Amino acid sequence: MTKRERVLAVIQGQRPDHVPAGFSMHFPKGEEAGEAGVESHLRFFQETDLDICKIMNENLAPYVGEIPSPGDWSKVAAACRESRFVEAQGEFTGKILARVEEDAYFLGTLHGITASAIHPMEKFYGYEGARTRLAEHLRQEERPVLEAMEELTRRQCQLVREYAEAGIHGVYYAALGGESRWFTDEEFARWIEPFDRRILLEIQKAGMHAFLHICKDGLVMERYRDYPAHVVNWGVYEAPLALDEGKRLFSGKAVMGGLGNRSSQWSLSALPELERAAGELIAGGREGGFLLGADCTLPASTPYQVIRRVGELARERV
Repeated sequence: MTKRERVLAVIQGQRPDHVPAGFSMHFPKGEEAGEAGVESHLRFFQETDLDICKIMNENLAPYVGEIPSPGDWSKVAAACRESRFVEAQGEFTGKILARVEEDAYFLGTLHGITASAIHPMEKFYGYEGARTRLAEHLRQEERPVLEAMEELTRRQCQLVREYAEAGIHGVYYAALGGESRWFTDEEFARWIEPFDRRILLEIQKAGMHAFLHICKDGLVMERYRDYPAHVVNWGVYEAPLALDEGKRLFSGKAVMGGLGNRSSQWSLSALPELERAAGELIAGGREGGFLLGADCTLPASTPYQVIRRVGELARERV
């Protein structure tokens, strides 16, 4: 099988010739965007030699600064009517795909509605402050906030189409909002889930596979049980939800992950233990329905030879 065929086999419920592997990382500042970002991706893909190649997305929703009241979300809606940040990511992706030779499976990154909603103000309030501001404003006066989220959703659906035109095979949708400390089940179902679902369905409508990545800890994983996705990835150590439990929760979908993403786990000195953990996951995933990955992106300090070795291990354990 080619790398792409191997991933497709897992998604389609078939047994691959060996377990596919895919890992990604945020590249250091100055090496993550523009031509330098293209070169960073190409070097990472070549040196790690993985089945799944994920293109990162640093083209965020426009920054607007302070949002003092719910009514000020009109600034976000107005800023997001300008689609340049989406077009820039499409162009960046196209430049990378134009220079790849290997028959890998390519993933495009898409920031979910919750992450996209905090990006316009995160530099001003900080991560925790922006999350708090979003939840508080939705409770105070939902209409202007939801109007901004609607505009953000239109832009994300536009990015889906940009990815399809560029030749991407699947979209990695990073979902936030499932943590119990931010929204009740009812609030999540009213304010977050409808937007998540629209974008995930748009991915499939465009002919690509939807990879649902469920971010952060303290998650109510049941909220995601019936989401329209082909593959589900979460932090088994963060959620917390063991891999076997997740396979049951997301029955009928492939799962991706199993390994942690802390720097101490991905150092050269920790490689023997990493190989042991990866070997156990590979042994349990040979029959299909499993893609070897990590809880989230790996630290930028991770040696490429360590990542490559884990991918090689999957090929050896057939």
